[in-house]
Amino acid sequence: MSRHIPFERLHNFRDLGGYPTVDGQTVRWGRLFRADSLGKLGGADWDRFLGLGVSAVIDLRYPWEIDAKGRVPQHPAFAYHNLSIEHRPYDQPGLGPEIETGPFLAERFMEVAEDGVKELRQALDVIAAPDAGPVVFHCASGKDRTGQLAALVLALLGVPDEVIIEDFALTESATERLLADWRADHGGRSPRWPGYGRAPAEVMRLFLSAMADRYGSVSAYAAEQLGVDEEMVAALRRNLLEPALSFRLAGPADLPVLVGLRDAAANWQIARGIDQWKPGDLGEDHFRARLADGEVWITTLGPDGPVVGAWELWWDDPAAWGTRPGAAGYVHRLMTDRATAPAGTGRRMLAEAERRIAEAGLELCRLDCLAGNEGLRAYYRAAGYEVVGEQPAKSGGSKGTYAVTLLEKRLRAE
Repeated sequence: MSRHIPFERLHNFRDLGGYPTVDGQTVRWGRLFRADSLGKLGGADWDRFLGLGVSAVIDLRYPWEIDAKGRVPQHPAFAYHNLSIEHRPYDQPGLGPEIETGPFLAERFMEVAEDGVKELRQALDVIAAPDAGPVVFHCASGKDRTGQLAALVLALLGVPDEVIIEDFALTESATERLLADWRADHGGRSPRWPGYGRAPAEVMRLFLSAMADRYGSVSAYAAEQLGVDEEMVAALRRNLLEPALSFRLAGPADLPVLVGLRDAAANWQIARGIDQWKPGDLGEDHFRARLADGEVWITTLGPDGPVVGAWELWWDDPAAWGTRPGAAGYVHRLMTDRATAPAGTGRRMLAEAERRIAEAGLELCRLDCLAGNEGLRAYYRAAGYEVVGEQPAKSGGSKGTYAVTLLEKRLRAE
């Protein structure tokens, strides 16, 4: 997925999803966004913003900034919170060229960490609320105050410092557009300070180092100064991390579950006009045979949670691929329980299948989908698969002979 979300007037709107934690989990996509001023929203940008399903907006600017530049338009879909975390205003554009960007901004961040305790805690309360949906927080340029809150949340989730630093520095890609906005508001003049609009990695690196020196870590700061306890950290993790999935080989006891998953997927296809699977086509005998000559994998929510998906892994597939050369594993019947599976479960199962194939020393993951199913083909292409051919006469199931598109992905050696 794309981290930068394109808008006409917003230049620094990013999804914080996809970042890894030190314990192997991942920040969920579409749950936490950072941005520059949402007061610029309008027209098609406004429609695009509403389409994100945001439930709360946290505006980190001073009230006088909001009076001058405007706030996000009101809408019943989301709550608005003005939480000005900075208490000592300063004129960035007017700073002298002798001011070093990294040390100067890192010192300002430490001031905010000390001064903005109340507002930072309130922001965390909004993000950790039990009923919280997607949340976006922003300041003027989406750089300093926004970057500091992003660092705080990511650190509490367990995202490594180097990843937090990389996220902060991504604002560099928006610097020119942020500068253009400033010049447009100031008669074409340029800021006196060369560091204006910049987000060098050094800023965040120095800030995190200062937090470690003073408090031991960002998490220790949050506990000591903001009153963040284990319950709040757990709430943040529930809201913002992908639920942990577990993968195991299926056994005979799983046969009814596999048939149920397949029939539910068939009914879902039929309801959407997709002529592919039919309920009852494949019973326990099919999956029993797959257990005997290949691998069938079960996906659960955690090691003891409910089954949310499954897939078959074959080590050859002559019906679709014939004698096409290349050491490959073949994925079939990638199925999810749409009532219980978290968003992205299918992609994560596919990644696990790829890992298993690579672990077996094979270079390619192959699969096929019904020719003409453009939606499924696009799904696999977005996951890195390339269309490499078509089998016009694959046989199987109640459809008899049918055409399939062949896709494969070359797996990188670990």
